[in-house]
Amino acid sequence: MPGIIDFGGGITKSMGKLWRVFSTEGWSGVKRRILFVDSRQRENISLNITPDSVSIEIERNDYSEWIRRYDLLTTADREKINVQLARFQANPLISVLMPVGVPLVLFLDAAIQSVRDQFYPNWELCIAADAATKSAVHKVLERHCQQDPRIKVIYCELQNTGNSALELAQGEFIAPFPPTDLLAEQALYCLVDAINQHPDAGLVYSDEDKIDESGQRHDPYFKCALNYELLLAQNSIGHLAAYRTGLVRHLGGFRIGFDACQDYDLALRMIEALQAGQVIHIPRVLYHCRMLAAEDKNKSVASGRKAVAEHLERSGLSAEVMPAPEAPALNRVRFACPSPQPLVTIIIPTRDRADLLGMCLDSLIQRTTYTNYQVIIVDNGSVEAATQQLFERLPKDRFSIRRDESPFNFSALNNKAAHLADGELFCLMNNDIEILTPDWLEEMVSFAVRKDVGCVGARLWYPDGRLQHGGAILGIGGVCGHAQKNLHRGDTGYFSRAVLHQSFSVVTAACLLIRRAVFEEVGGLDEQLSVAFNDVDFCLRVREAGYRNVWTPYAEMNHHESASRGLEDTPAKQQRFLTEVDFMLSRWGDTLLTDPAYSPNLTLEHEDFSYAWPPRVNPL
Repeated sequence: MPGIIDFGGGITKSMGKLWRVFSTEGWSGVKRRILFVDSRQRENISLNITPDSVSIEIERNDYSEWIRRYDLLTTADREKINVQLARFQANPLISVLMPVGVPLVLFLDAAIQSVRDQFYPNWELCIAADAATKSAVHKVLERHCQQDPRIKVIYCELQNTGNSALELAQGEFIAPFPPTDLLAEQALYCLVDAINQHPDAGLVYSDEDKIDESGQRHDPYFKCALNYELLLAQNSIGHLAAYRTGLVRHLGGFRIGFDACQDYDLALRMIEALQAGQVIHIPRVLYHCRMLAAEDKNKSVASGRKAVAEHLERSGLSAEVMPAPEAPALNRVRFACPSPQPLVTIIIPTRDRADLLGMCLDSLIQRTTYTNYQVIIVDNGSVEAATQQLFERLPKDRFSIRRDESPFNFSALNNKAAHLADGELFCLMNNDIEILTPDWLEEMVSFAVRKDVGCVGARLWYPDGRLQHGGAILGIGGVCGHAQKNLHRGDTGYFSRAVLHQSFSVVTAACLLIRRAVFEEVGGLDEQLSVAFNDVDFCLRVREAGYRNVWTPYAEMNHHESASRGLEDTPAKQQRFLTEVDFMLSRWGDTLLTDPAYSPNLTLEHEDFSYAWPPRVNPL
């Protein structure tokens, strides 16, 4: 049965060549050989970046080499920045806030110097220092104040350094900045460039990496656009972040009692007051942070969890915040499942393979703790006696069989069943799914009933324990690919994104839950896509209608992928597949290259969140 097809390259000048590569080498061969779009389609796509010919000797995640190629400013870059500075319509004062406790003097000096080295000149550095700090710290602060009048210092009690620095601020935006870290010299320029492009922005944030004592940069976090469910699980805003000062003051500034997570707490309060379009992500590494001590990390975990819990309470959401089971320093938010339980109609198209379907239904019956569900099995031309015997043993009060002799069309089969369904929610399910977690449906329903959520997807495993579906990323291999596919159990993936709930543009219809009202609002699955990409297209239309699509790792299943449908091994099937690829490229175009749930600094050639060579970002 179809879910997301791992299309490996795109339409080539010769469709026959694409199929020959696929037939002999599979999707991996297509990925190695075929570029995303042919020359005709490239003319219609504005973001046209040709992949580097990366030497096979260079490891795909060699960050030092990536920095050398793409993150060092050239003379031409510096000239462009200076030209653009003169063209800015808005030149807001940026107040960099630096609360100073007991830092290492060497780090403090470097942090202040990194502010002074900024291309953008209209800033002030507001330092609130613990009055009990050592004289060596005072000397560093005094020296910088004497050398640059944009630096202001106030001495206060340690627990209130954040708000004391805020009191000094006169800028339109504030940018919190610890005294241990470093700003890239173009950091404030990029912030102001984003503000000029988005004049109503209320929060602007960037990518970041870590830096060691020798100055070696490592471990870059290439972030995505605002991702609400991910933000609940981790502070995905992080650094560098600029907040509109008036709103920060309106919200009461920094709150005491959140230790190293005052910025996380502030970001959560800010998004409560902003529209999603007012939160802007800059996909550039503008911030270099040093590692927290173990004691500070522990305080940060507790404070961050408290910030999320209070945010949910203010938002009127009934939920429990707990450690994420596979990443205990991060969060799992368990939303309350409605009571009484809404009726869920599970729709399962099938054709024979009673062994697979029987496994699916037995796991559904025996392991599902959610009680208010019905199942519609769409029998698309089964002929085997074993299938009929399976149907006859199913409980008639919960299961119904709908015979459909029409040619296989996954979209049409589900749409027709949806018209017959009684449920407030629909669950589209393949016949090769094996339920693993008993409360899978409570978990998915708890997300799907929220008014701003559309599709909800599950975590799917291959039977051998490798990850099959951890959400899906647009553009990987051409149309869409599974995120972090083939990770082994216990591997948390890129910045733990393989084990945390989060928004994705697409989740697979191998197991997808959605409210009936949303399904009907977007017109169901598009029946022009009979096999491939119907779930991709459906999710994109749900997103276009204003809903977030969510993936949760806490609803887990084995997926014996497409075992009953067979291979694309006839000329008719091959032509159909290529037609569906062309349909997706024609309908969605640039959208397939700019997934807000993914970074343009990460690859579209592989599914492993390795680096892009080059990144798909516009020049400075």
